[in-house]
Amino acid sequence: MLKERNKLAIFGFDFFCGVGGATKGFQNAGMKIVKGIDLDKTCTEAYEKNCYPSKFIMEDINVLNTEKIISDMHLTSKDFLVCIGCAPCQPFSRFKRENENDKRRKLILAFANAIKVAKPHVIFVENVPGFEKAQKGNIFKEFLETLDLTQMNYQYEWKIVNAKNYGVPQNRRRFVLLASRIGKIPLPNATHGKNLLPYVTVRDRISKYALLAAGEVNKDFPNHVARRLSDLNLTRMKLTPINGGSRTEWPKEFWLDCHKKNAGHTDVYGRMRWDKPAPTLTCKCNSFSNGRFGHPEQNRAISLREAAQLQSFPDDFIFYGGQTDIARQIGNAVPPLMAEAFGKTIVKFIESHRIANAP
Repeated sequence: MLKERNKLAIFGFDFFCGVGGATKGFQNAGMKIVKGIDLDKTCTEAYEKNCYPSKFIMEDINVLNTEKIISDMHLTSKDFLVCIGCAPCQPFSRFKRENENDKRRKLILAFANAIKVAKPHVIFVENVPGFEKAQKGNIFKEFLETLDLTQMNYQYEWKIVNAKNYGVPQNRRRFVLLASRIGKIPLPNATHGKNLLPYVTVRDRISKYALLAAGEVNKDFPNHVARRLSDLNLTRMKLTPINGGSRTEWPKEFWLDCHKKNAGHTDVYGRMRWDKPAPTLTCKCNSFSNGRFGHPEQNRAISLREAAQLQSFPDDFIFYGGQTDIARQIGNAVPPLMAEAFGKTIVKFIESHRIANAP
């Protein structure tokens, strides 16, 4: 793995890797992601089979021996190291009340401590918008202070971006940060949007799949399985107008009592639109009752394979486990296409640095 030193060698670790959305994107950009680290054991098989030769380490980052992992790689002065840190986003989501006792909030600081040991050349962080404001901005401030305390002169830039601007068929706003100790690294420019390539739509990505009924499995595509619906929810589904319809268009007798008193989240029990990017996928992205996850015209929620496509996973990326586990794996993932866009920027930046500093 460490041969051919004349070639650009960029190695990496994916902390909080999940099934490997970021790993896959960075691999596609030309990096050698060596290991993915996560505590979700249900991700092991999907990660190792789809992200080979990267290995899955089921370990708590709070007790991870980062120094040993780095020494085992036998990196030379000609090699470059990238660390990916996409900590669980749920503690920072705007849909949840802020809980200062949620231990997951501190995981990003554990990642910062791992950085102090690993001293990567480049760092990539992804999370939900609001991460930078959590606890009045104190979590983010402490993370940046930890970078400053490494004495490696990290320069960083962060921004709220939308995955749809990088070819992902989904309206998914995310906080992203790039940091570098070898110079100022730019964030990648959008490739899709106004005066650029058109946004990729739901139709572009899932219209190819076979018809499917709720509760049915189709074996033509891996993971093309739709969640079952109760008789009542199947009736509600049929009452929801195709191509963007919502629960507000049902006869009132089918409304939930809570929706009669309070509008709540209006996307719940809604259908996607064919010719727009999908809404943000969550850990329950295959559930009709948990968001605008209804198929644009078929009477079911989107299948797991369709959800994966809307996260920009290719059809040969296969998921393993029960439907609930797989939906969580997909919803938690960094979209590979977005990760690839950032990965390419990192590779280009490192290559330029190497050329500029060549003897």
